[in-house]
Parts: sequence; structure tokens; C-alpha cells
Amino acid sequence: MRFHTRKWVKPGDLNANSTLFGGTVLAWIDEECALYAIIQLENKRVVTKYMSEINFMSTAVKGDVIEIGIEVVKFGKSSLTLNCEVRNKMTHETIVTVDNIIMVNLGENGKPKPHGKTKIEYVKDRLAVE
Repeated sequence: MRFHTRKWVKPGDLNANSTLFGGTVLAWIDEECALYAIIQLENKRVVTKYMSEINFMSTAVKGDVIEIGIEVVKFGKSSLTLNCEVRNKMTHETIVTVDNIIMVNLGENGKPKPHGKTKIEYVKDRLAVE
């Protein structure tokens, strides 16, 4: 799994127990998956269709640095299925896992549109080298 983003847990990210609020970390996951799908599918019209079971395994506190990892599970006709792990950057302790997150590629009309992708592409490989 590749860890793409780091977040610093700040006071506004905490719940009443002074630990990382689950809704905040889910918003971070959703945003990270959307950005990943936009880059992979080369289309800014991408939406979250589905998130499977969310497994909260530990927590984070103010001042912790967490990182969000994403892995491609499969390419569908108009979708991209990802899984995600959020972990503490310093201890590598897993905070949250989500096994399946389905992102859907949309056309200009807002309906699912085939993306034609079958494998992970890296931006550096898309750049023409002469």
C-alpha cells in the first residue's frame, strides 16, 4: 500500500473524548480517494458510490501525524475500487481500514461514463519524453 497524504491532528479534529473524530477521518479518506481517482481516471468528474464496512481499530490524539494509504482493488467499466488504511505515521499503528471504496467516473451529463483504464498509471509515465 502506498501512503499518499499526511494529516496533522489539530484541536478542531477532536471529538468530546479528545480523540480524532471519526467523521473527520472519514472525510479525509473520501477526499483522498476522490483525488486518487481523479488522477488515475484523468477526469475531475468522479464521485463516491460506496464505502464498505469501516473498521476503527485505534485512535489518534492532538498532535499526532497520520497518513492515508490507498490501494487499487480493481478497475471496473466506469468505476475504480480502492481500499484504504489510515495509520499513525510515527508508530505505524492502524487507526482505520476500509476494504472497498467505489469511485465512479462521470460524463458531462452526470451519468457513469466508461473510463477505458485497466491498470494503475503514474503521472511520470504519462509525460512524453523526447
